Amino acid sequence: MTRSSTEPLYAFDPEIEKTLRRLRKTRNLIVNNSRSSDSVINSNQFCIDNPVASSKIFAKPGQMENNDRTLKELATPDVVYQPWCIQYPQLEPAQTYQLKSGLIHLLPKFHGLAREDPHKHLKELHVGISKDYIKMKVFPFSLDGAAKDWLYLQLVLFNTWGEMKSTFLEKFFLASRTTSIKKEICRIRQHTRETLHEY
Repeated sequence: MTRSSTEPLYAFDPEIEKTLRRLRKTRNLIVNNSRSSDSVINSNQFCIDNPVASSKIFAKPGQMENNDRTLKELATPDVVYQPWCIQYPQLEPAQTYQLKSGLIHLLPKFHGLAREDPHKHLKELHVGISKDYIKMKVFPFSLDGAAKDWLYLQLVLFNTWGEMKSTFLEKFFLASRTTSIKKEICRIRQHTRETLHEY
């Protein structure tokens, strides 16, 4: 059997539970003493039968403190290292702008539901916003629910408004919807007594 770890093997301990309790008690005393005073703890104060285990405890106290984290803390993702899916273009100093909170609250909301029309949402978003870099900044504020989750979970890096818009439409304007619209167009018939203008 091969080992991936290069650390030395320890001797067999028939009373592992007792040793574990003793080591935990020692560790708790060390942690409590280090918190109550800033003095250095002398490792000779504690009597531990297993010299290998005692050297393991006193060798790395910083690593031991990291093991005291809760499951919630361990499961929480580190947002510092998560990449953002939108890369905003560099603006010249003359191209400054400011997003007011009133504008953000007036934006139309798209939730990603089946009954919502993504083309209509983009048309409503285009009203009053002429520059593409402003559309890129405003677009995340116009999404909510599943649509916002989709944006934050993107693996693609958006560099332009066109890329962002086409990916959004690919996701939320389904091919089945396109097919049903084509079928409706093909089934159009001129009714009797209907003029060409009314048709």
